[in-house]
Amino acid sequence: MNYYENIKDHLIRNEINHRIKDYSKNKSDLETYYGVGKLLVIAQGGETRAKYGDGLIKEYANRLTTELGKGYTIAALKRMRKFYLIIEKGATLSHQLNYSLYVEILKLDDINEINYYIDLCISNNLSVRELRNKIKNNYYKRLDSNTKLKFIENKNTNIIETVKNPIIIPNPNNIEIYKEITLQSLILENYQDFLKELGEGYSLIGNEYKIRIGNTYHRIDLLLFNYFYNCFVVVELKIGEFKDRYISQVLKYMNYVDKNIKKNVHFNTIGIILCHKDNKLVMEYCSNPNIIIREYILN
Repeated sequence: MNYYENIKDHLIRNEINHRIKDYSKNKSDLETYYGVGKLLVIAQGGETRAKYGDGLIKEYANRLTTELGKGYTIAALKRMRKFYLIIEKGATLSHQLNYSLYVEILKLDDINEINYYIDLCISNNLSVRELRNKIKNNYYKRLDSNTKLKFIENKNTNIIETVKNPIIIPNPNNIEIYKEITLQSLILENYQDFLKELGEGYSLIGNEYKIRIGNTYHRIDLLLFNYFYNCFVVVELKIGEFKDRYISQVLKYMNYVDKNIKKNVHFNTIGIILCHKDNKLVMEYCSNPNIIIREYILN
């Protein structure tokens, strides 16, 4: 078999499809680059030898650039080769994703992590920039081990398992945080990014949300609703180390929401305590399964 001519034929047909079948570019790109990657691996003598023999790719890249023009560099052909290899190892091939998204994902090696980001792209319709930021901020790595296992086994997770640890809060101007209200203001400057950092499906109901318990008024730092999990979420912000008294405070607010705001169609309210530093010895005694304790990092 003339591998080079076969590869060139794949790429020429894909360029033609780009011109006359705009609606199916994704499908054509993915099938073409998968096919080219497969041919490259076979031409190099299989996966093991393909890892080390890049002379053939260099030769093909030079010839393709001369005959077809720009776009078929050594790096581009290596990406196609890896694209084929990760699909063969179990990565999801989805025509809902364009190849540019896969190029970002190709920088990863763990198939479970790769599939996590593929699913995230599909469910959230991520742009390349959004995907790049999530990978950079280690979305997958900050999931707890049980959540990762459930994802690998394709089992349903609950909202508590999906909240990452730590939570990253952008602080581009390096503002000193001395009070909770300052931290809250920092979050509200880019609250949509903060909601995405927590996970999927969050919306902001209000900040400094005023409630009345008896004759005393209280303010919930952030009141959220998660439409994926159909529940309200109370978020309390703490600038220091976690203390056990925070549990009773957030629990009081959760009970208020359950009694006065939640409807019968909603699940019980979740509480999130965000603190600058955890205290695992104290946290061990927080037995309420609806309270989440997470550290935050200013970045």
